[in-house]
Amino acid sequence: MTGELPAGIFSLSKKVSTLSTSHVKKAYVTFLAGNGDYVKGVVGLAKGLRKAKSVYPLVVAVLPDVPEEHRKMIRKQGCIVREIEPLYPPKHQIQFVAAYYVLNYSKLRLWNFEEHEKMVYLDADIQVYENIDHLLDDTTEDGYLYAVMDCFCEKEWNHSIQYSVGYCQQHCPDKKKVITWPTGSSPPPLYFNAGMFVFQPSRVTYDNLLQAVQITPPTPFAEQDFLNTFFQQVYKPIPLTYNLVLAMLWRHPENVDLETVKVVHYCAAGSKPWRYTGKEKNMDREDIKMLVKKWWDIYNDASLDYSTVPKRPIRFISGPSAA
Repeated sequence: MTGELPAGIFSLSKKVSTLSTSHVKKAYVTFLAGNGDYVKGVVGLAKGLRKAKSVYPLVVAVLPDVPEEHRKMIRKQGCIVREIEPLYPPKHQIQFVAAYYVLNYSKLRLWNFEEHEKMVYLDADIQVYENIDHLLDDTTEDGYLYAVMDCFCEKEWNHSIQYSVGYCQQHCPDKKKVITWPTGSSPPPLYFNAGMFVFQPSRVTYDNLLQAVQITPPTPFAEQDFLNTFFQQVYKPIPLTYNLVLAMLWRHPENVDLETVKVVHYCAAGSKPWRYTGKEKNMDREDIKMLVKKWWDIYNDASLDYSTVPKRPIRFISGPSAA
């Protein structure tokens, strides 16, 4: 299997440039499945990274069911398309928070992308508004997984012990009540949102992930819960400016400064810009309207399209197979 790397992808002026080995070794990566409208998110993300003047490519890991029409759309935006095989958890009776979460276990395949020494994963419903290339440079120490801590305040967490006792690791100042943990329990480890994380592909880690997932009972947040358990000892939190989960705007507004936010995660119900109606709870807020408009401004900006069409795509040899 090979991936197509459009010529000129590292040139901010969109002229064909000589590829730098160091750039090939580092990349952003996102995940796409099916023939739905998430392809718009990938296109928007590619254009957002371009506007932020990133020098690194965007790899799109696609499942076999992504139609060729959608693959052409994202290749046209300068993305590297990598097909991966689906990965499923053991048979289970668990009800995921969202049914499609079962597909997200396929994200574990990303650790097999060994041709890259470091990557930043971004969900397709994320937009990058400021350059974050430094996360791929020397600001993150090898051997750790970096991500933003999640918030436990929304009802989707009502199955968790954190929600049941009113605890949130975001340390909201207006919640001054003393947390009483059930007998024999203590505060759980820090927990990250898996919509964005910095990681190092590794065949050894990949093999260990595949072994562990087959003996780990699925839980409501699917691969996010699994990754938190697997990387518990090597997880390092980074500021929420790198993954603003929109619920933070109404759950912990004192922790949010929109002027400094670099990455916005449109994961709240009704917040996907390409599906936005403003009718869902909290979606009529002015800050939400502003962020949705900001996403569309990038998506609709023709000057951000990757216009260089290479006559002969430069190819690189992929890492080992998914088997």
